[in-house]
Amino acid sequence: MRPRFPLIVLNFKTYSEALGVRSVELARAAERVSGETGVEVMVCPPLTELKTVASQVGVGVLAQHCDPYDAGPYTGAIVAEALKEAGAVGSLLNHSERKMRLTEISVAVGRLRDNGLISLVCADDPNASAAVSAMGPDIVAVEPPELIGTGISVSTSRPEVVSDTVRRVRSVNPGVHVLCGAGVSKPEDVSRALQLGAEGVLVSSAYVKSRDPAALLREMCRAALV
Repeated sequence: MRPRFPLIVLNFKTYSEALGVRSVELARAAERVSGETGVEVMVCPPLTELKTVASQVGVGVLAQHCDPYDAGPYTGAIVAEALKEAGAVGSLLNHSERKMRLTEISVAVGRLRDNGLISLVCADDPNASAAVSAMGPDIVAVEPPELIGTGISVSTSRPEVVSDTVRRVRSVNPGVHVLCGAGVSKPEDVSRALQLGAEGVLVSSAYVKSRDPAALLREMCRAALV
């Protein structure tokens, strides 16, 4: 599976609202809205729910992490082969809550690629985004960690971070797609991100903790189409 753009990626993290059957419910809501609006939506459920979610929805399912190892004697490791067997289409890497060294990112991107899986690498700023884009991931997502979970979107509060990232990444590797995240919580955050050159957004707590996740996502998808 190759993603279409604009793209909205929903990271469920390990919020209590996304555990067990609730993860499937959130993913099914995303599937409905994606079908209604035509906007590509992918979900990142908790790793414990990955296989269940992937077996029950038609949207792309990403893992929340992938280790830089082959399948083998690595107790507790999360390897690309296992993610593929579970039905994932790819993996998020290097989220600020699960940081990796640059060498680890490079190997993990290669492991995902070798298994036909998408790599979406998070980076803190334009410089880091440019550095990881040289590794050839499918997507880079710039997410200033200080804005994550604040409800203050990078696309509205620090627009230069998004535009600079787009410029830097394209100068290094024009084949890499750019998303932005951190604080994205309103439809206007999405439209602003696209105006700045991003091709989509990462959303987490705003969706998972919403009283009506489908309604919020629907408005975000509509904003992505304007």
